[in-house]
Amino acid sequence: MSLFKKTFSLLAAGLLSSALGLSAADAAEDIFDLSPDQPGRIRAEKDPAAIAAIPKDFKLATPGKFTVAVSPGGPPLATYATDAKTVVGADPEYALAIADSLGLKLELIPVAWADWPLGLVSGKYDAVISNVGVTELRKEKFDFSTYRQGLHGFFVKADSAVKEIKEPKDAAGLRITVGASTNQERILLKWSDENVKAGLKPIELVYHDDDGARLVALRSGRVDVIVQPHAQLVYIAARDKNIRRVGTLSAGWPERSDVAITTRKGSGLAAALTLATNNLIKNGTYGKLLARWQLSEEALPQSQTNPPGLPKS
Repeated sequence: MSLFKKTFSLLAAGLLSSALGLSAADAAEDIFDLSPDQPGRIRAEKDPAAIAAIPKDFKLATPGKFTVAVSPGGPPLATYATDAKTVVGADPEYALAIADSLGLKLELIPVAWADWPLGLVSGKYDAVISNVGVTELRKEKFDFSTYRQGLHGFFVKADSAVKEIKEPKDAAGLRITVGASTNQERILLKWSDENVKAGLKPIELVYHDDDGARLVALRSGRVDVIVQPHAQLVYIAARDKNIRRVGTLSAGWPERSDVAITTRKGSGLAAALTLATNNLIKNGTYGKLLARWQLSEEALPQSQTNPPGLPKS
């Protein structure tokens, strides 16, 4: 891979920092295939039940194609490949499996995160598959077919004495780095309050503005734990090989938070997509796909159409 392409790919993923060498990216590529050709991608068979569930009056954005918007925010969910133009990752590959199930060719449209709602409502694409969480507010404008859990990850230094974080008491007295006004901060403040009420030490939240600063704080020992979206940390752990997972946290704690295929409200497409996902779960394709991107922790037992979402704040 050329130095230019490697640097461009890392910049697009938002993961290049002055503290990291390009050899770290090579280590991640031993686990994650970021090539444009994707020879190991998981494909699916046509799903007659899902095809039959597409409303007769539903008009595809492009005839014969399943047109999907995706935001290339970073690996392993979605990023630019080593050619700096092809979008690859777990979400694009899942979109391909759904397109296969519907007997359609996939057309991916890279978009900025802020732009997907308008493009979807205007009919520019049929669906959004880009780590969109189900919320009650979003359900007023969109339909959802769930396909992954929304998780945050607790990660520590490889040689840390911390073995597991599953509940508030496991984090008592630990220094955890978070971003201000984030969902992680909101949840951990509640965890800390629970610990204090139980006579345990509070959690010490240490605030940093960006991922790079949080990672430096963890590696230097200024904090004990980093918590942020699980998929991001899975990739960083594979890339740097000096941090490890000790637990996961639902983004909707204490409730489960689901990530879903997003479609236009009332379009009728969600039911077909839910059927397709459940068939992929049943026949094992779903599990293989998540495992390929190291995201088995985020698997759902079943897809649902418009389940309860995170409440309005």
